[in-house]
Amino acid sequence: MHITGVANRPLTNPDAAWRVSFGSGLLISIHIIVCCLSLVCVTRFYASFIRIAPVDEHRLLAGAMNVAPFALVSILFVLRRFSFGYVLSFYLYTIILGYLWLLGFSRFPYDHLLAYSSAFVSGLAFFLPAMFITSPIRQRFVLSADNLDRLLSLILILALILIAIGATFNLKLAAIADIPVLRNQLVFPAWLTYAIDITATVLLPFAFACFVLLRRTWRAGLSLLLQLPFYLIILSKFPLLAPVWLLALALSSRYFSVRVTVVLSLLFPMSFGILLQGLFDAGVLSYATFNSYFSIVNFRMVALPSSALDFYNDFFSNHDLTHFCQIGFLKRLVNCPYQEQLGPVMQNAYNAGNFNASLLATEGIASIGLTLAPLSVLACGLVVALGNCVSSELPPRFILLSSGMLMQVLMTVPFTISMVTYGGAVLFLLWYVTPRSLFDPPARNG
Repeated sequence: MHITGVANRPLTNPDAAWRVSFGSGLLISIHIIVCCLSLVCVTRFYASFIRIAPVDEHRLLAGAMNVAPFALVSILFVLRRFSFGYVLSFYLYTIILGYLWLLGFSRFPYDHLLAYSSAFVSGLAFFLPAMFITSPIRQRFVLSADNLDRLLSLILILALILIAIGATFNLKLAAIADIPVLRNQLVFPAWLTYAIDITATVLLPFAFACFVLLRRTWRAGLSLLLQLPFYLIILSKFPLLAPVWLLALALSSRYFSVRVTVVLSLLFPMSFGILLQGLFDAGVLSYATFNSYFSIVNFRMVALPSSALDFYNDFFSNHDLTHFCQIGFLKRLVNCPYQEQLGPVMQNAYNAGNFNASLLATEGIASIGLTLAPLSVLACGLVVALGNCVSSELPPRFILLSSGMLMQVLMTVPFTISMVTYGGAVLFLLWYVTPRSLFDPPARNG
């Protein structure tokens, strides 16, 4: 097993490999501590919104004791090689870690011990297939270099066409704070919504990853810039933040190993939010300036997916389970207790925003309940393992960049919706047909 170092070079020297493993373990340990500190800050400003108790000495101890056993699971991220499942597992690990911390502050009266056990086992059920099943699948159809280049050009052209069509329905520069209200007023044809979501989440990041590894700088920049007009059309922060996020991943993975980049992709943004809070407390920053960053990154990007597990556990402890009827085509075939998507259902129940949530909450808690949730999460892990298999011989940096936006979706959106509506299955297909010979051999090491 290769253990990667800076610039994704394989390390064959045992001493060097040990140092890299120790460094990875230390970095992940810092990540765990920073995650808990960030949640303490979130509790200070958003306790009433997410229905948790304020910080005190007793609850801090309870949170730390909840997190300690799960922190040991992080050894998997030190030992395993990089894969698509590695990235998603680390992000879901952070969500579960945050939930176990928040569980010590939860005001909801559901069975906390059962919820703790279910979240812990669900994490393991996902990590094991998602990180350990990585054997390559034989390619029976492979694009030639010329055809891949044509495909990349078509993706850019498609993005331009969708921007032109979308602009006929809506083209409005809106403040981020006004987005939730204005977005509810938008009406698009279903096919256009699907096309924009898949293009922004999968196609443009895939093109960006190809251009970066093939050193086509101008076309890589264009694939990022084409994300921005979608903000004016669909009024979502997602395409507005996509260029920043993908560029940050590209720069970080140029100088660090992809595994280190995965950790830094959450550790650095959270740490910066904590720093801003310190500046706010010192009177250097206004609350509006501090919160414009903290609310998006530390709260919505990291803490809210963890808090969603708390809300879903409470709601489905005294409401009917969905038995997967939240999936569109199943809702038409079976009698479903919920006619709306779960996001609006949670909004109506708690008045805390449109609470979409990750596979841990939707395919797990909401669909089959706490006791059986690990089985559903295991099934999702096996699907992710398929993504490992169709991408296993691709460069790790390419996998990271091309899946960069899909990972953000999977943290806050149900798994089935992520794979269909947002194009996760399309990305698997693109990985399968991408020619491995196109990339330099040194770039393949992971």
